[in-house]
Amino acid sequence: MSVVVLTGAGISAESGVPTFRDSDGLWEGHDPMTVATPEAYAADPDLVHRFYDERRAALSRVRPNAAHQALARLEQALGDDLLLVTQNVDDLHERAGSERVLHMHGRLAAAWCTACDARHEWHGPLAHRPPCPDCGSRSLRPDVVWFGEIPYEMDRIERALEACDLFVAIGTSGTVYPAAAFVHWAQGDTLELNLDASLGADGFGRARQGPATELVPAWVDELLSR
Repeated sequence: MSVVVLTGAGISAESGVPTFRDSDGLWEGHDPMTVATPEAYAADPDLVHRFYDERRAALSRVRPNAAHQALARLEQALGDDLLLVTQNVDDLHERAGSERVLHMHGRLAAAWCTACDARHEWHGPLAHRPPCPDCGSRSLRPDVVWFGEIPYEMDRIERALEACDLFVAIGTSGTVYPAAAFVHWAQGDTLELNLDASLGADGFGRARQGPATELVPAWVDELLSR
């Protein structure tokens, strides 16, 4: 069986990672348009760097939860028959033991040099404009996909969805495209696991509501027992 899993902010929320937007429309106290667009970066790079430096530093204060761990267990069983796609820029899947993770929106623990196009593992701050390890240019930015930019590896994701037997969305809002359209691209069975029904829940063949730390381990146990 080939499985594609998409995870969103809801899976990491139970680890203490703030969700993408709170009810007031702000993202960790900021209007997303001031910290998560190429235009915002051009207008005030210091603000954008400080915002992502703080988020990167905060990763050390959170831990993977039972949902992350269950998906790592599923990967051990399915191997290459599982594609784990995440909208999250944290590293909780990897720290739980997952090795085949596709970060469609990039990663906090990476920096992209806009001068030479190199990407580097990065765990420290960027606000002081450190040089690129490859070319020496002080042109590093967070390797995250901002509004108006194209998510990573979309061709690979689309091919996997068209070939999979099962597509599962976990902790997603159903509002952010193109991820919100994945359920319509999937050719196999579809399942949503979410705290509450997402805006796209009607597009799924099946849906279950509850905390990810309860739903995901139970679903993985069920799938592996077949």
